[in-house]
This record gives sequence, structure tokens and C-alpha cells, in this order.
Amino acid sequence: MAMLILGIVVLFGIHTLTTFRETRTGLIERHGVGAYKAAYSLVALIGLGLIVWGFSTYRAHGLIQVWTPPLWTRHITILLMWFAFVALACMNPAPGRIRGWLRHPMLNAVKIWALAHLLANGDLGGMILFGSVILWAGYDRAMLKRRGDLGAPRLSSFTRADAVDVAVGTAAFVAMIFLHPLLIGVGVVHL
Repeated sequence: MAMLILGIVVLFGIHTLTTFRETRTGLIERHGVGAYKAAYSLVALIGLGLIVWGFSTYRAHGLIQVWTPPLWTRHITILLMWFAFVALACMNPAPGRIRGWLRHPMLNAVKIWALAHLLANGDLGGMILFGSVILWAGYDRAMLKRRGDLGAPRLSSFTRADAVDVAVGTAAFVAMIFLHPLLIGVGVVHL
């Protein structure tokens, strides 16, 4: 569990650095944008690796069950994950109505992903991981608003990009249903 928590601190720590704009600008001025991006990416990858390693080690040693999610939460989780994949697909630069509704598609995709997994997992490690993702995403959204970053512009009508985003998001969602047991070790659909 300690490795999981360390990974969360490292990953969200480096992501939080970007919200301190003066510090970020100072680092870029001192070391150059290339060095900043390389160091940022390396630290983020280390944090992500620690999370994956820590969570898999935690799972291998037995989950610490806090509560047992009711069966109906699985259905909500699957529906929310479809929304998360569509939101993630809206990251393409083409303007669309859905992208405008979301304003910050990736941030919303991450929040939806974390909420969905929080509903489906009642173990302590899952609650720590997915709860911290939701808390950090809420913090990041507040910081975006604070500095006036409104995100994608709102459009009055749907565009071709919306159809592409829904199609790509749906295809990725379906693929993940089949890949989830292979990549994560947990089946999504239980017949």
C-alpha cells in the first residue's frame, strides 16, 4: 500500500506543479522547455509506474474490503465508462458541441473514470486510488477556472467531430471491455 500512496504523491505532485504557474515558468526559463518537459514526463512516468506496481502488489496480497458494492453499481460503472471514453475521444482538436460541453475533455474523462471505478470497488486500495484521482481532478479544475482557462468553446450545433468522437469513444470502450481482463486482470462483463 505504501508504494501505491508514494506513486499517487509523485504523479499528482508533478501534475500539481503545473498549477503553480510562476514556479513552472521559472523552471522553464532556467532549464529550457525541452528539459522541463523531459523531467516532467520522467517524474510522471515514475509516479504512474509506482501506482501500477503498488496497486498490483496490494491486489496480489489480498484486498482490504471496506464495503461490498451492490450489483447495480456495475451497470452504472459500465455506462459511466462509455461516457469517459467518449469524453477522452473529444480531445481531438476539431471543434465539436460535446467538446464544448465538456470544456476540458481529458479532465472530465479522468473524473468519470475515477467515479465509475470508485462505485465498482469497495476495497481500501481502490478507494485511495480512485478517490485521490477525483480529488486531484477537482483541484485541477478549480485551478483552471482560477486562471481563466475556460477550455473548449461552446458550439450551438453538433459537428462532424461529434459523430467521430462518439464513434471512436464507443469503439475504444468496446475494445476495453475485452482487453480489461487481459490488461487489468478483472472481467468487466460477468455472464
